[in-house]
Amino acid sequence: MATTVTITNRPDEWKIEQGLSGAVLPVLDMTERETEPLAVQEFGPLTKDEKAINAVGNRAKLFGPERKGWTGFVEWENYPAKKAAAHKILTSQTFPPNPEFQLGPIPGTNPVLPGTHWKMWHKAVGGELTKVPDDSWDTVLEEKHPDMLHLLQFPYNGEPPKRLVTNVEITPNSLHFVRNHGGIPIINKDDYSFLLDGLVETPRSFTLDDLMDEAKFPRMEKTITMQCSGTRRIEQILKYPGQGDEVPQAPWAEGAIGTARYVGVSLKKVIKACGGLKDGAKHLEFYGADTYFKDDKTMNYLVSVPWSKVKANEVMLAWEMNGKVLPKIHGYPLRVVVLGYIGARSVKWLYRIKAIKGPSLAPVQSQEYLYFPQQVGKHNFKLTDGIQIQEMPVSSAIMSPWTKQVVIHKGKIRCKGWAYSGGGRWPERVELSADGGFNWYTVPDQKLSKKRKWTWRIWEYELPCDVEGWVEIVVRCWDNALNTQPPEVRTAWNWGLHVTSSCHRISVYSVNKSRPATKARLDEFEKAGIPFGPITVPLAFPAQTWPDYDKYWREHDPRDAEDD
Repeated sequence: MATTVTITNRPDEWKIEQGLSGAVLPVLDMTERETEPLAVQEFGPLTKDEKAINAVGNRAKLFGPERKGWTGFVEWENYPAKKAAAHKILTSQTFPPNPEFQLGPIPGTNPVLPGTHWKMWHKAVGGELTKVPDDSWDTVLEEKHPDMLHLLQFPYNGEPPKRLVTNVEITPNSLHFVRNHGGIPIINKDDYSFLLDGLVETPRSFTLDDLMDEAKFPRMEKTITMQCSGTRRIEQILKYPGQGDEVPQAPWAEGAIGTARYVGVSLKKVIKACGGLKDGAKHLEFYGADTYFKDDKTMNYLVSVPWSKVKANEVMLAWEMNGKVLPKIHGYPLRVVVLGYIGARSVKWLYRIKAIKGPSLAPVQSQEYLYFPQQVGKHNFKLTDGIQIQEMPVSSAIMSPWTKQVVIHKGKIRCKGWAYSGGGRWPERVELSADGGFNWYTVPDQKLSKKRKWTWRIWEYELPCDVEGWVEIVVRCWDNALNTQPPEVRTAWNWGLHVTSSCHRISVYSVNKSRPATKARLDEFEKAGIPFGPITVPLAFPAQTWPDYDKYWREHDPRDAEDD
């Protein structure tokens, strides 16, 4: 009689046990005498209260066009009733979860992540937001290089491939990274203006022509490196996953940085045209025309910078990028460029500047872009535990070779990459190591690009490497204030997965062709017409003839030691 065997393992049991599918691992409760596995969050069937949604009213009218010549723009901040209506729509239905990628596999697609929630939220609210996801993607395809890596389709997050990041010192517009927080509004220049109000003597509206009148405002032109605080986030994710958000934490690599030459005016001069600040104003709040979502609430994208930054002429209003009209995806017709700060402060599609007393309480400023201590996480964090990220720290990255790559060389590995420091500091020295950081070689000055106050320096160097097998190449930068980088990604890890400023480390497999035995083996591969890679595939022909093998043992000690 056959015995019935009950199998309790899942088919992917081994994968789960090895941490390759961590999102489904149960939480282990060890607070009592016996360990208790707790269920992880699961999402039930989707629901939709059509009656409640319809009761809100006609969405095409509620969230219809705001200004002539502005498409995809809804002004939320002065209209609490509109915010309440949108909140009702969003809370009267449920949405499918974003795919988990930090504790699961990252999709091998381009775009990598679709932005499920954000697309559905825009269409659920309707009105001017209905077509924004499609229009935004059309803009990406129109303005960006076909080889861009689309990390998040909507709101769009994209970076250039490594081979193009440091190809030139000034990043072409089509290859400059993009970190959008909402859809791309399409704004006609002739219908454009922005308001400067709040704690200023004389609130005023300005058109783009007003700003471009050199009789009123002196022209400002600066070469600026802009960096997302998520740059190199993938290094944190792969070792220690962290916080997710309404926007999936885009798995940025080393390309969330770019350098461009901007033309515009200093914000300080525009404030002066309004009679200056009053009543203790200490911060300037910037309003972007894109719609932002947080906790089922709608709002515009708002952040702030301190007056001291503006007073130093380190905040500009820009309409030109690399000698061309500002691209739509980068904020046309006018954006803010904050020198040396994280890219999140450089608001695009600017429609209002408000002088205020303290930092903005808007979510992007007060709830996000926070640098938490290492023992702070989902179980215990408070917003006040986080440091608001403003100036970028010193950082660097290797663009070539890539990690896990096999490199055949003759004693030197050809490397290239970038180095940057925020806050007006600059890279003074770049160093490379081929042994994990024990010995360092300095990149000569002639192999570094021009030294500028607000920009990166790209570099190239032939790194000495005699050894063979797996080696760890490390880069670090010293800025002019002698700041340098923490040695390991663990020292930079934080719950928000921001600012991976640790030394960039890659593992490459070194094959040194200057060694006669290695050259002879590679010649055998070439003669046989067999590719050398991947290195994990067994050797396709005998490593040694049997006569050679026998000869060796006749000429050397026997395999086994004699027992005298």
